[in-house]
Amino acid sequence: MAAGGGGAWKVAFADFMTAMMALFLVLWISAQDKKILIATSKYFQSPFQSPMEDHSGIMPFNKDSNNTSAPKSEDSGATTKSASDKQVELSFLNSVAAEFFRLLNLENQDQKPIDIQVTSDGLRITLYDRSRQPIFKDDGVEFTEWGMHLMQSMAWLIDRHHFHVTIDGHTRQGLALPKPDYSAWELSSDRANAARRKLVYYAVEPQLIERVTGYGDTKPLPKEDPAAESNQRITLSLALVRSGEKDKDKAQVAVQAPPVKSRAPADAARDPRFSLPTDKGSGSPALESESDVARSAGTH
Repeated sequence: MAAGGGGAWKVAFADFMTAMMALFLVLWISAQDKKILIATSKYFQSPFQSPMEDHSGIMPFNKDSNNTSAPKSEDSGATTKSASDKQVELSFLNSVAAEFFRLLNLENQDQKPIDIQVTSDGLRITLYDRSRQPIFKDDGVEFTEWGMHLMQSMAWLIDRHHFHVTIDGHTRQGLALPKPDYSAWELSSDRANAARRKLVYYAVEPQLIERVTGYGDTKPLPKEDPAAESNQRITLSLALVRSGEKDKDKAQVAVQAPPVKSRAPADAARDPRFSLPTDKGSGSPALESESDVARSAGTH
């Protein structure tokens, strides 16, 4: 070793400085207001999952909900925890909505092509099919380039946070549709189903989509002319999965049996040994009774 020692002290000093920086960062975060504390704690707790998982920490809302040493009754403790969880959930949903707006670069537009509302269950996202920025082509069910981008972004959002989804299709009054037997009911239903197919195609698990509905022109927007183009829209309601529901979903997935592979040879369809007997004159498979099966087994 050269005179004056090696460089091991540099590594130790770097570790010391890293630890001090982490300490000062925690002290600085702890001195912020409650909104920043909640958002920061939620991010480090689980940035890609539901915000309702139990955890421990030094943040004030954690102390309110998880402190068992305080002399509180069960009812008051449950009320405090529920209120705290609700506050965390709303803060999380607002951050998700703001993040989605930034993702689509819609913060500076006057007439936004989408609308996001924070509800008691999650988010309600409305996608408008306006002539200025249409989602579908020519009053049909084929997506425009902008519509494809919206569906891809929606699929990313749903898959990332594991939302449960319901899709509602709406149209405006006075549409001139090409076929007389193809009304606003069929158009709204087909558009909602087209949105479902694109979400599943890009990323969303099929079991997360709970309902797909077409309302035709029966539910125009409040304070809007029923024939206004803003009534042509797709509404997606995204519901958060609570801890109990998530465990139930996992249990349901766990009990699903794996698909059984057929043991028949590849040319079984052409081999008479693997063909079903058919009724004469009908061409459909004949079903044997229990007595027929018993007699057949006794002859072998």
